[in-house]
Amino acid sequence: MRRARGFSLLEVVAATLLLAIAFAALLKVAGGSIQLTRNADDHSQAALWARSLLDTVDITTPLQPGHTEGRFDANYRWRLAVTPWSGAQAGQNIPMRVMKLDLDVIWGPRLHERSAHFSTLRVLGPVKTS
Repeated sequence: MRRARGFSLLEVVAATLLLAIAFAALLKVAGGSIQLTRNADDHSQAALWARSLLDTVDITTPLQPGHTEGRFDANYRWRLAVTPWSGAQAGQNIPMRVMKLDLDVIWGPRLHERSAHFSTLRVLGPVKTS
């Protein structure tokens, strides 16, 4: 007669330990994935806020050089720098008035704030010569 053979206690403990390690690794990967998704969502929201502001920045008031800042909502705030831009900086001669807009969208707690930078050019019209 053959003797029935099962797993020893040591084999069961080793298998349980291996399963626990694999499960912990899976949880870490899932947690990292959730964090990356949240980070992507934050950057997408910042891009939407930036596009909204840059699309409407010179609609109600003329665009003037300087710095302004404000809040989109309780989580997101912005800083906008408007500076004159000349084509000579890029090796071109452009007969148009062009402004460079540099927008920083900032979010998160003050100690660990994150930001996204957006930059664009805005044509205001031909250069006035006297």
